[in-house]
Amino acid sequence: MSTPHILIVDDEEVVRQSCQRILAEKGYSLSEAESGEDALQMLKVQEYDLVLADLKMPGMDGIQLLQAVKESCPDIEVIIITGYATVETAVKAMKLGAYDYIEKPFRPEELTAVVDRALERRRLRQENLRLKQGLGRHYIRNIVGKSKPMEHLFMLIQTVSQTSGTVLITGESGTGKELVARAIHYNSPRRDGPFVVVDCTSLPKELIEAELFGYKKGAFTGAVSDKKGLIEEADGGSLFLDEISELPLQVQSKLLRVLQEKEVRAIGGQSPRKVDVRFIAATNRDLEEMVREGIFREDLFWRLNILPIRVPSLRQRKEDIPLLVAHFIKKYSEELQKDIRGVTAEAMKMMFEYDWPGNVRELENTIQRAILMCSEKEIGPEDLTFLAPSFRQRVPQTIDQLKEVKRKLRKASVEEIERLFVIEALRRAGWNITKAAKEVGMQRTNFHALMRKYGIKRPL
Repeated sequence: MSTPHILIVDDEEVVRQSCQRILAEKGYSLSEAESGEDALQMLKVQEYDLVLADLKMPGMDGIQLLQAVKESCPDIEVIIITGYATVETAVKAMKLGAYDYIEKPFRPEELTAVVDRALERRRLRQENLRLKQGLGRHYIRNIVGKSKPMEHLFMLIQTVSQTSGTVLITGESGTGKELVARAIHYNSPRRDGPFVVVDCTSLPKELIEAELFGYKKGAFTGAVSDKKGLIEEADGGSLFLDEISELPLQVQSKLLRVLQEKEVRAIGGQSPRKVDVRFIAATNRDLEEMVREGIFREDLFWRLNILPIRVPSLRQRKEDIPLLVAHFIKKYSEELQKDIRGVTAEAMKMMFEYDWPGNVRELENTIQRAILMCSEKEIGPEDLTFLAPSFRQRVPQTIDQLKEVKRKLRKASVEEIERLFVIEALRRAGWNITKAAKEVGMQRTNFHALMRKYGIKRPL
């Protein structure tokens, strides 16, 4: 959602200014009207999220304005300001649709608290409406977009969600495959069941079978008690196998049996157990090519590929960049407690010209970083210098280059270069940690330690 727009209606200028001063600190967009009649005219030409109206005004009073607002714009929240509060007045206002009322004189924290609650209710109501009516096409469970590829994706999500078939989600790293999987689950009849995520790249190959299928006590050295596998944990819900291309062939064979028989046998177990699980798999690799190379089972591929969904890259939907940027600015401005309102035209041009190999994940990381660097109300080109080819060429590309740079720089500069080195490696690898570590010539554990050192996290 964009910055909430609030209309303050009061015949006393000192009250309007007081409200302006208090609410401006929260970053809201504010307008004023000195009468109910003026407020109604403004509502005809401008969209507002909240009306803050005095009860006693010459001409049209607060109750009459409330009734008029609810008749013409029923989804706008209204808060009544009154110095003449009685139980009867409050009850009448609430019955007519007011969210709440506040008595004069009020403390700043009282005003901001009731305004925040009212805006949060409006936000939740609008989000529920979008999900129920499928409005679609701009937002589903944190998936943002209005381009034709995204309209098609949203249509597929809505359709697939109502079935129980296995889904295979493909697309480049950073396109949002897990978000698509979550949207399918939470829009399906299984929404009240568990949604279990298995990152096949993060589980050691020697442990992944035990994690998926579980084991019985004594099945192998270290199995000191029974352990339920992740497939059983997802019973009644959905199991999301992220980067399924990384599964060893032996595990692929056991997974195929689960898909066929709808039952799972723990390691060391004597009898299988029936499971009711919807499988959703995802990969950024070409599974058909892997089948031809003999490193992925053909029968498993066809079992998985019942309902295929391809998530478009950001390059294929650049018209969504402004919508995504606004979404991430709102998210990280609040999280990082910075008052960032948008981006300049020059900065937006830079983002349109960039190819985004890391897709939406890279864009999210870029906006998060730009907000940290930004000293103005808007993100400018100076906050996006790391997108420029000339800047990226100065960042070390291998561990040997990083060591050489570290020998020449003072400590503060070393830490910044080291941090940029990690971010750039992740960007090139589409935020695949294993791939990034391999490309720069580091052990995955050492690379991950650097990420922890600088607080670098993989965006969702």
